[in-house]
Amino acid sequence: MYQIGDKIVHPMHGAGVIEDIVEEKISGSLTPFYVFKMPISGLTLKIPTGNCDMIGIRCVSTVEAIENVIKLIPSLSIDMTANWNHRYRENMERIKSGDLVEVAGVIKALMHRDNERGLSNGERKMLHCAKQILISEIVLAESVDYPAAEARVNAEMLKNDKAV
Repeated sequence: MYQIGDKIVHPMHGAGVIEDIVEEKISGSLTPFYVFKMPISGLTLKIPTGNCDMIGIRCVSTVEAIENVIKLIPSLSIDMTANWNHRYRENMERIKSGDLVEVAGVIKALMHRDNERGLSNGERKMLHCAKQILISEIVLAESVDYPAAEARVNAEMLKNDKAV
């Protein structure tokens, strides 16, 4: 069980802090919720404490783990599935996994595609969401500001840009 003040990651929203633990009456019984706030976007969510494993909630990665992901970015290959529908579904599954390497791979592939052909509105939103997830975790793990973390991620994404 997480405590107030713990830094956690929601796989679809990114990193934030547990601001409170509240109980709300649902279907006649009290259900405990984490009040999760993302410092960057200001988004606040209530997450049922019993659903954290199913959702994929986890603690913020260590600085070492974040550094390893950032070092891996230039060597990530870019999978360019031609079918938009398949590409979108595959990328969404990679983001939902909560694995930072997978999220970084989605960002790199979408940034490459944007530079080559441009992105649809759906893929542009997905790119923004994936960047938010990765950058918010860097910000909380390393205590850096958002623009610095974003600039660092963007620079790493452009190194060794190779399509597969």
